[in-house]
Amino acid sequence: MSKFPPVWVPRQQVKVTIHGKECGVSLLRQDGQTLKVATLEELETGEHRVQVLEPPQRRGEVFLVPGSRLQKVRVFAPKWENYWDALRFLPPETNYGLVFLWNTLFLSILSIIGTVLSSSLVAFAFSRLRWPGRDIWFVVLLATMMVPGAVTMLPVFVIFRALGWVDTLRPLWVPAFFGSAFNIFLLRQFFMTIPMDLEDAAKIDGCSYFGIYWRIMLPLIKPALAAVTIWTFMGAWNNFMGPLIYISSPEKMPLAYALQLFQSQHGGEPGMLMAAATMVMLPVLVLFFFTQRYFIEGVTLTGIKG
Repeated sequence: MSKFPPVWVPRQQVKVTIHGKECGVSLLRQDGQTLKVATLEELETGEHRVQVLEPPQRRGEVFLVPGSRLQKVRVFAPKWENYWDALRFLPPETNYGLVFLWNTLFLSILSIIGTVLSSSLVAFAFSRLRWPGRDIWFVVLLATMMVPGAVTMLPVFVIFRALGWVDTLRPLWVPAFFGSAFNIFLLRQFFMTIPMDLEDAAKIDGCSYFGIYWRIMLPLIKPALAAVTIWTFMGAWNNFMGPLIYISSPEKMPLAYALQLFQSQHGGEPGMLMAAATMVMLPVLVLFFFTQRYFIEGVTLTGIKG
């Protein structure tokens, strides 16, 4: 970038007050001079009535000029007050959005715990244990990745409604404790790279299968667990469809779903919506910045041949 701010950054036109009226400031090239002028009036013919602001010797001159000759003076002027306004205009019972933040953290933490534990256990069983039909069930598991989420959306909703879980946070974190096909596949690929000698030595020392899983395998696949943790956190933090289906009470909304409050109540203030979206997005960006090594490593190693 040759200059700051770059041309693609949103900027607004500089304005001055003349006779109690705000007038946009533009530059005009005339007679070899560059004049700074203020638009007093825009005529139907496309001409602008302008008043010279600079240079001082021509200040106050008023004349007509085609609008195509004017170059608007724009500046980068971020409105930081939009961030405070976005928090201040949230419903009072949300305590300036802290309720939304707590709900999101609660869902993210439980989703991470459930996904990491369940997916790693199933992946360990598919990679290190031998049992009848193991390969067939693994193919079935992979096949579930091809089922669109829209197909299972209604049946799952019917089940949760029968359990009385609608308008609660349970439908958003309980499924995490039943594993994820992609995460199981990813962790299985990592487990397959660990030499069998380590497992055989542990068995000789009297270690159980769960002990092998907990004490030996998990510490060796930390990069994969980190990748799963990051993906799960991002999915839970940005989850909008789940809360849209199950949540109706404002005090139970997570951050991503709470953004729609600005669209309905403050549709004429897109600045507040964008400020709130920036605050919601910032933690994910910070997390990815510090953990991108694990994120990329997890992606590249999904293709390891077992």
